Amino acid sequence: MKPQIPKPLTVEHKELHEKLVEIIQEGGKLGEAAKAVAEVLHPHFVKEEEYALPPLGVLRSLGEGKAQAQTKEIIRMSDELKKDLPTMLKEHKEVVAKLKTLIAEALKEERQDVIVFAEKLILHAETEEEVLYPAAILVGEYLKRTNT
Repeated sequence: MKPQIPKPLTVEHKELHEKLVEIIQEGGKLGEAAKAVAEVLHPHFVKEEEYALPPLGVLRSLGEGKAQAQTKEIIRMSDELKKDLPTMLKEHKEVVAKLKTLIAEALKEERQDVIVFAEKLILHAETEEEVLYPAAILVGEYLKRTNT
């Protein structure tokens, strides 16, 4: 069984995806800009859910000093994230560039809700870069040191 992504992260990804789909379905230039975001965001989310976020699911139990049943799999995922980190960060830049286009379009249409959504997604990317990715990598490094 694969380590589970913490529920708050899963819920946040789902909410961001649903809002993006909603904007796409509106059509027009705003929908086109949202579709451009989705085209770069979706494959990125898939990779995150495959190997970048699952190691975070063991943080609580590691903090409580509990042994991990899936140590090898967690280390493998963490190592994959570490190796792919430059690509993940590049993808964030691409997503943010598309989000800025979406914001520009939302400004023209006076859609504050879309602007707030895009800004939230930019903050989400920053949180991943500054907190979640480093934490997932540290989980793997910690497990390597304590399980050898």
